[in-house]
Amino acid sequence: MTMAHVGAVVATVTGVIALLLHSSVHKIEEGHLAVYYRGGALLTTPNGPGFHIMLPFITTYRSVQTTLQTDEIKNVPCGTSGGVMIYFDRIEVVNMLVPSAAVDIVRNYTADYDKTLIFNKIHHELNQFCSVHTLQEVYIELFDIIDENLKLALQKDLNAMAPGLTIQAVRVTKPKIPETIRRNFELMEAEKTKLLVSAQTQKVVEKEAETERKKAIIEAQKVAQVSEIHFQQKMMEKETEKKISEIEDAAFLAKEKARADAEYYTAEKTAQANALKLTPEYLELMKYQAIAANSKVYFGQDIPDMFVDNNAFQPRIQDEEDTVSTDLLESLGKAKKTKKAHRTDSKGG
Repeated sequence: MTMAHVGAVVATVTGVIALLLHSSVHKIEEGHLAVYYRGGALLTTPNGPGFHIMLPFITTYRSVQTTLQTDEIKNVPCGTSGGVMIYFDRIEVVNMLVPSAAVDIVRNYTADYDKTLIFNKIHHELNQFCSVHTLQEVYIELFDIIDENLKLALQKDLNAMAPGLTIQAVRVTKPKIPETIRRNFELMEAEKTKLLVSAQTQKVVEKEAETERKKAIIEAQKVAQVSEIHFQQKMMEKETEKKISEIEDAAFLAKEKARADAEYYTAEKTAQANALKLTPEYLELMKYQAIAANSKVYFGQDIPDMFVDNNAFQPRIQDEEDTVSTDLLESLGKAKKTKKAHRTDSKGG
């Protein structure tokens, strides 16, 4: 064997070894899981990130992502209940596969499980939604709930068909509609905007009127409160004047009562003194004092009987006694009446 033959053999062996190594050694990225097929049969033992070796030409592998991934479904047709065909440019589905469920899901739906479980389901669920709603509802009124409805419908089916695959979010772009209908919607939105502006202007005017009304109410309440305060002030002044008048009346009544009591006491004592003083002896004295007070004096032996006769003086003395007694009785009667009247006034007050 020549050197040329040896070199060829070495080169061939080296090439075969390199080819075997290239076919057997493979690398798995972080966030992915390798599932293996041997002779077309899925093996039950996957491998995680890193370098791994497999039997060349016999064993093959597929890398399955186990972190959050976003699947995009483009140009999805949808027919509304009114027969109008619209298209959704792009629908994004954010999903994640649990590593422990990767082998079962790949076995049931292949490594391209997202086409069966997500892409096809999106087409189905979206057409189900559009078929029972009008264009107005799909394009405007119910557009904000389409993504949430798709998410709930997908997750419900996945919980039964592929446990371990979860839907995190669904994002739906605005659908394309025929140009004539789109212009009508734009005109309608313009009119709606005008209506909203008019409604907001009306609300502003109403708010200003409400503000003016509240200001007037507050001003009226302030005036009423000031009037109430003045009224209360006048009432307090009148109450004070009334109390002062009552105090003055009570003082005057007490003063008059005291004066009447004093007069009554004086008259009573005077009457008692006169009763003690008007004795026969005192009356005799008064008789002689009256005679002595007479400015006419008669001298001679024969004095008229009218001056010396006791019988002649008796009527005059009796008249004086009656006069004094009458005056005393009248004074006592007046004093008693006055005291009785003051007692009555005191009880009435």
